[in-house]
Amino acid sequence: MNIRSLTRGDGVVIGAAVLLFIASFLDNYSYDGVASGLDIPSLWSSGPVLLSVVLAGLIGAALIVVSRALPQPRKVAGLDLGPFGVAFAVFAAWSALGNVIDPVGGLDNFGGDNSNAPSAGTGLILALVATLVMAGGAIATPLVPALQAGLIPAPKPPTPQPYGAQPPAGYGYPGAPQPSAFGTPPQQGQPGQPGPQSFGGGQPGPAQPPAGDFSPFWFAVPVPRPLYAEDGAPMPIAELAPGTWYLAVEQGGQGLVAQTQDGRRGVLRDTSGIQRG
Repeated sequence: MNIRSLTRGDGVVIGAAVLLFIASFLDNYSYDGVASGLDIPSLWSSGPVLLSVVLAGLIGAALIVVSRALPQPRKVAGLDLGPFGVAFAVFAAWSALGNVIDPVGGLDNFGGDNSNAPSAGTGLILALVATLVMAGGAIATPLVPALQAGLIPAPKPPTPQPYGAQPPAGYGYPGAPQPSAFGTPPQQGQPGQPGPQSFGGGQPGPAQPPAGDFSPFWFAVPVPRPLYAEDGAPMPIAELAPGTWYLAVEQGGQGLVAQTQDGRRGVLRDTSGIQRG
């Protein structure tokens, strides 16, 4: 799981889940004019509230966050975990609204005397607020660009070496020159003159034909982006996560050819909003 792939919308869902968990330990309902020492049960003491509000909301938040953090989407009955989580969140908010309207299921009407009818307690009201925020955040995240930004911003490299260490030899596109700032020897010499030596004093790489105007560079994505195979296969081979630096090695016909830290190459078709290192 990669927490850097979480968005601000996921942060709203997580915060709402924490508020719902706290609210579950507070009063389920209250009576006006009753002594304050009366022991009022919490949300955990009511089966309908526990199942339809507390557990449904917490399960929904967990499914939403886990589906976002997983490198590959998991499916249940042919559907991603995310839609299941949104459905749980909406159901929890709907159930919380019904329980706030009638916290004890009509028992206040017994005998026809509603002068001391129970009302929704602090825990039930906070649960309604938490589930409404949770459902709103889950639904609005795909629609609002501000909520799609990374919850943890992509760190900028403090030095020209984004990974904090010298990349291994041969990392990146073999036919293009590697910038000397990355600490690797150039892979391409200049025609008619010897290539520069590396920082470690090693011999320059063999001269090769120019690779065009494209120069490899490091970049990070603002939101999770799929990486497709270079042969044009429709299924992604990996997912680029925010907060991680990747090496752009070539400009292909279908998009930007990128290389992951484990050496896999693929095509990033959506390059909007990427951050260059």
